[in-house]
Amino acid sequence: MKKYLLPTLTVIGVALGIVIGMSLSQQANAQRVIFQNGQLQLELSKVDRLLQLMEHTYVDEINVDSITDEVMAELVQKLDPHSAYIPKEDLEIVNSELAGSFSGIGVQFTIQQDTVRIVAVIAGGPSEGVGVLAGDKIVSVDDSVFVGKKMNNEKVMKTLRGPKGTEVKLGVVRPGASETLFFTITRGDIPVTSVDAKFIIEQGGKKIGFVRVNKFGETTYKEFITALAELKAKGADRYIVDLRENSGGYMDQAIRMANEFLHRGELIVYSEGRAYPRYEAKADGTGRFKEVPLAVLIDDFSASASEIFAGAMQDNDRATIIGRRSFGKGLVQQQMPFEDGSAVRLTVARYHTPSGRCIQKPYTLGDQKDYEKELLERFERGEFYSADSVHYNDTTVYRTKKGRIVHGGGGIMPDVFVGRDTTLNTPYYNKVVNLAFTYQFAYQYTDQHRKELSRFKDWQALENYLKKQNLIKEFVAFAATKDVAPNEEQIEKSKPLLNRLLNAYIVRNILGDEGFFPLFERDDEITKKAMEVLQ
Repeated sequence: MKKYLLPTLTVIGVALGIVIGMSLSQQANAQRVIFQNGQLQLELSKVDRLLQLMEHTYVDEINVDSITDEVMAELVQKLDPHSAYIPKEDLEIVNSELAGSFSGIGVQFTIQQDTVRIVAVIAGGPSEGVGVLAGDKIVSVDDSVFVGKKMNNEKVMKTLRGPKGTEVKLGVVRPGASETLFFTITRGDIPVTSVDAKFIIEQGGKKIGFVRVNKFGETTYKEFITALAELKAKGADRYIVDLRENSGGYMDQAIRMANEFLHRGELIVYSEGRAYPRYEAKADGTGRFKEVPLAVLIDDFSASASEIFAGAMQDNDRATIIGRRSFGKGLVQQQMPFEDGSAVRLTVARYHTPSGRCIQKPYTLGDQKDYEKELLERFERGEFYSADSVHYNDTTVYRTKKGRIVHGGGGIMPDVFVGRDTTLNTPYYNKVVNLAFTYQFAYQYTDQHRKELSRFKDWQALENYLKKQNLIKEFVAFAATKDVAPNEEQIEKSKPLLNRLLNAYIVRNILGDEGFFPLFERDDEITKKAMEVLQ
């Protein structure tokens, strides 16, 4: 009996140990397994012990959950600038920024004069189904007043979004209606799109496909390849990919996009960290656009996954990168959930372009303030206007596949630099733009003329109509009511810029981004340089 009992007990002991180990591994990160008096126990970290003491012995009753969130946020702030703690109540909104959809009522809104104003109603969404219209002003939600100085985007999104199938009652004021209208809307799935616009630019007998990508979310690659296919069907034989102001997102989406333009075996990106083994992503040769001429547009706010794509195209000599030096975020974050519904996005690795460049700009652990000032420092030394003012933190020589020298240590430096053009800027123009008066006027004008403006179904016809209206005169009068005194000389000098903005904003209010971007990009200096390069 002893002969078989000992092995049996050993097997049971090992199995029990595995079960206990798996159970303990799921406990809080700050706990450590120890043996004491022959028994397994959990040793709490100093932070955990302090929180428990506060909860059970402190003289006054306190909200430990709230304090825990503050402590967690403070701890993560001691790390790099891109690691972040996300409380439970914020996690849904943060995740929805990159998700393929979220649950809501399906409207685009703006806040003006302490009131939520609907700019557009998403086609096929819940609001369209009950009769909500662009131009409506939301004044109540579930019979509670919904206006006031404390109104902000976060509050509106938290109120209008909610679980699929739940209802929300809106009270709206509609131009021309004598009474408040009430709509009960059942929340549904609202798609989150990454491709702002796709259109053809015709120049010199060539058809250039233009695709603007605003982020790298769950559906970005699918949207992107669909856009390329549609433009190809319309005759495009060369392309502009616009990644300006694209702050990044999921790395795998950037890799899949880059794969469409590269040959089999060409390196796209590699990443590695202290506890993160080296990972290499290479093209598999299945891309359908490996030979087409390509230009990629970047600027100071192109970051992360945008830089992965641009870096892969540049280092493989596959595209011409045009614009200004990108932001310089070369850190990989992994989101890890906690049992209470919160999460932490922790930096686990750095990514590198094919030539070996780490795009991450320098930072000091725990110093978020100076890190955020870096863009301001670029501006002050003239980097937004001249390539000669660019300062490189990494003096290592990196070379592309064909031997061209490229720079590391902070962002992607474009092959063709296009500085900001300030020749038509004036103090009057800067003031009305910075205070968003051009945007506010465009919304007000659209609201007052929505019926006649809605007759136009393409941006060219609508722009021709707007050119015949005296928008500048009306805008100057509008700005004067906002205490911006007219200056005839400055207004005349900045007239082309003012007309461009006013026309584009009004077109967007009627036709959306598909109308806005073709009009706005037509006179954009970086886009024009890309068109020249692709000729």
